This record gives sequence, C-alpha cells and structure tokens, in this order.
Amino acid sequence: MDKQDELLKEAETLARYMSGYQHELPPNISKTSPAPEEAREELLQQCEAIWKQMEECQSKLTMSGPETLPETDVQLYLLMMQVKALTAEYEQWQKRTPEIISDNQDVLLAVGKEELEKIAQELEMVLSSVQAKNKKLKKDLEKEQNWLDGQQKIVDALTSRQDELKNQLTAFSEKRVYQDIAGKLYKVRAHKEELLSALGDFLEEHFPLPQEQENQSKKKKGQSGKKSVQLMTLHEILEILINKLMTTPHDPYLVLEPHHWPPYIEMLLRYGIALRHPEDPKRIRLEAFHQ
Repeated sequence: MDKQDELLKEAETLARYMSGYQHELPPNISKTSPAPEEAREELLQQCEAIWKQMEECQSKLTMSGPETLPETDVQLYLLMMQVKALTAEYEQWQKRTPEIISDNQDVLLAVGKEELEKIAQELEMVLSSVQAKNKKLKKDLEKEQNWLDGQQKIVDALTSRQDELKNQLTAFSEKRVYQDIAGKLYKVRAHKEELLSALGDFLEEHFPLPQEQENQSKKKKGQSGKKSVQLMTLHEILEILINKLMTTPHDPYLVLEPHHWPPYIEMLLRYGIALRHPEDPKRIRLEAFHQ
C-alpha cells in the first residue's frame, strides 16, 4: 500500500513537471529565435531523461498489479484514497521550489519571446473586446441621453402650464366667483319663472274651472242666501304643493278642503303626481320627482 502511494506520488510529480513546462516550450526554437543547435539538443536530452523516468514509474505501477477493493463500503474506500492522493499532491506543491527550464540563455530568450507574443495576443483580444463594449455603451448612453432630453422637455412644459394655472387661480378673485354665482342664480330663477308661466298657461287652457258648477253654486246662493265656495284652479293647487315640498320638506302635505275640486285631486292621485297620506286620506303631497 505505501509502495504504491510512493509510485503514484512520483508519477504525479513528473506529470506536473511536464505539464507545467510543456506549454512554455516553443514549438520550434530554430524558427522563433536564432538559438544554436546545442540549445535544441540540450532540451531534447532533458525531455528524454524525464520521459525515461516516467516510463520507469509506469512499469513499477504495472508490476505492482491492481489492488483489490474491499467488498463492503467501496465508496468510502475510494474517497479515502482520493483524500490521500490530494494530500500527497498538496505536500508536493508545498515542498516544490521554482525550477529553471535551462541555463542556456538562448533557450530562455526564445521562451520569453513566445510568452510575450502570447501575452500580446491576449491583450489585443482584451483590447478589442473592451473597445466593442465601449462602443455599445456609447450608443446606449446616446439613447438614454435622448430619452432624458425628451423627458426634460415634458417636465418643462408641465411646469410652465402649472405656473399659468397658478396665475389664473390667483387672478380668480372672490368677487368674480360671487358674480358668476349670482348670474347663474338669476338665469335659474328666470328659467323657473318661464316654466311656471308656461305651466300656468297650459293648465288654464286644458284644465279650466267647471263653469256649470259655478253657475249652479250661484243659483243655490240666490236661493239659500249662503256664500258659494270659490274653487281653486289646478295651477294654484300644484303651486301650493310645489311650495310645500320645497319650503317644508319635513311636512309637505296639503290638507284637502271644499275649495279643492275632487276631480282634480283624483286625477293627480291617479297619474302619480300626488300621493295620499298613509294615515290621513284628507292630506296629499306632491311626488318628489327631484330625488
């Protein structure tokens, strides 16, 4: 078990060494720099030595054979092995010291040039990406600025309109309000008088007082010596009902008397113009059409 762990650690160390510097080596030193043939041969020898060490580790691992896993709790065993491997890798990284690829100045120069070229390419890609983002941000900024200008114009227009309304409200004095209300009230009263006059003319034309009953009452007066009852017109009855409804809405009822001609009262009740008191049939009121 311990021998296998040591072989695994050694193989991992060699693999990390190769993977850590493999991407840093130039693909062809003769093309990237005028390095002599000796530098190339030196690097090839170092690679061959490392490769031989890896082959030896691989053969040792092959000879050790596969390790049998316990029948119970295989997952826990694998996790413990993974923890051991990671611990060993951590210890190797802690013990590791920076190593130089080669002491040859030509090799180091070639590697440095390649790294600088890679860095330059990456920086160019970053620069192009940043420029594209700046261009997009500039367009977005222009759009937002145009929208802000439009909103500012709307705010200015609303502010000026608000100032105008404030000035108009200040100029609208109480005297002007009183004059307007008085004028409207005068028009309403004039319209009311016109309606009452038209109603009176209509009632006098279509609902006159009964002449026969007046004549009969005069004859009876001459015979009996008693005063006859003067009947009220339908216009007068309606005017009394309207005034009672408007002036005393808490008690709008009219007490029926002999001078209220019964046919007129029955007509008003039949057509829903007037209502009889629910407890006193001798009292009527006008229907509240305005409510």
